[in-house]
Amino acid sequence: MAAHPLIAMRAIVKRYPGVTALDGVDFVVEPGEVMALVGENGAGKSTLLKVLAGAEHADGGTIDVRGEPTVVESPRDAQRLGISVIYQELNLAEHLSIAENIFAGREPRTRWGTVDFAEMERRSRKLLVELGVAAPPRTVVGRLNVALRQMVEIAKALSMDAQVIVMDEPTSSLTEQEVQTLLALVRELRERGVSVIYVSHRMREIFEIADRITVMRDGKLVGVRRTEEVTPGQIVSMMVGRELTDLYSGEARGTIQDARPVLEVRGLNAGPRVKDVGFTVRPGEIVGFAGLIGAGRSETAHAIFGHLPRQSGEVLVAGERLSPRHPNEAIRAGIGLVPEDRKLQGLFLGLPVRVNISSASLREVCRGGFVVRRREAALASQHAEALNLKASTIDVAVRTLSGGNQQKVVLARWLARQPRVLLLDEPTRGVDVGAKAEIYKLIRAIAGRGVGVVVISSELTEVLGISDRIIVMREGRVVGELDGATATEEQVMSLATGISEGAT
Repeated sequence: MAAHPLIAMRAIVKRYPGVTALDGVDFVVEPGEVMALVGENGAGKSTLLKVLAGAEHADGGTIDVRGEPTVVESPRDAQRLGISVIYQELNLAEHLSIAENIFAGREPRTRWGTVDFAEMERRSRKLLVELGVAAPPRTVVGRLNVALRQMVEIAKALSMDAQVIVMDEPTSSLTEQEVQTLLALVRELRERGVSVIYVSHRMREIFEIADRITVMRDGKLVGVRRTEEVTPGQIVSMMVGRELTDLYSGEARGTIQDARPVLEVRGLNAGPRVKDVGFTVRPGEIVGFAGLIGAGRSETAHAIFGHLPRQSGEVLVAGERLSPRHPNEAIRAGIGLVPEDRKLQGLFLGLPVRVNISSASLREVCRGGFVVRRREAALASQHAEALNLKASTIDVAVRTLSGGNQQKVVLARWLARQPRVLLLDEPTRGVDVGAKAEIYKLIRAIAGRGVGVVVISSELTEVLGISDRIIVMREGRVVGELDGATATEEQVMSLATGISEGAT
């Protein structure tokens, strides 16, 4: 161990009006280690990292870098100190090339003062080769997938001689193969002596890559543990302040095996990623959809919901044909959709909780074409209470809620409609472990009412843990169906990647 930690944040305090976001937090990172930073949404992780990155100023405490006291006044100060942050929402200019993004604001110059594009591309190529990226430096970033864009962010950090790289939920939009590529890169950075602060809700990744784990809860440091000395269950208990023995446990589901399917999809074709898709969902059944990113799972849900134009095929709800040209028709037939991107597609972030919950039930809360505030409030309160929504009132803006509570608002909207079928696309993306357990319990409760539930998820453990049956898609087609009680990750991945064509 080095004589001094690379980063030593001591007794950090950060207050906002009416709330203490950080309450005397210590955070220490050694040279060349991977430090995981975990905690539920609202635990203070983001605020702590913003203080380290110079995006927020602490109200108390000290920061030492390599044993020297320092003040990080701005992100430029952090970069000068060798601290680089890769946020979940990548900060790249899509219309510029890889090289231009890597050296934005620091372009090498010719002796005449103009940008030396040849030198910039040479340096970029060297960085990309070191990271195993084959894309040419002149490639426009907008053409890259999420995994390659993250590599560009890492190359940008290394070009600034970063000694500590913060990765905030780096795998939330990656396929399993891309996740493994990223984790291999993190190991390589560690071998070079670069420290990595790894922020994630995914326990499997944390235990695969981290040397130590720092746990926060309610703005305070709960503890620091060496990874080999704890179990995932112990870390989760530290995060939520209670035992969480089985993330996927819940009441038995009321699947009616001999009942008529509540949803039937036959020969569905829509766009380039939905090809002859067919499946059924019975009342009270949870059907999980697995596959790599781009397999067509989300597009299938949007085609059923009438958001993506259908070219051919049939959709039946409780035995009646549905040909939705617009989501309104699917909603009237009893279908609800919780989209993958709740902030962009599922919520009115600036509007109150009550408006978001009532927005799909306007006929029930209106009279004479006007919303009756009393009816709207009663509807919203009923479903907010049923889902244990944590909000000070139903009049607060949805943007002020945590990710898990925002997701509950979307669920409450559809429960107010009493749907026959509920399509859930990435239902726990970006929410913490405690909120995940609550959402899984809610999904089971919804199925227990006889609703047919479709769960689309990129987390294999989630699909395996929650599903009665698992449908696997690849390149727009259904390539297999597995029993949720006996399916394994290996079986799912074999079907999703095409390694095992004969599995069913």
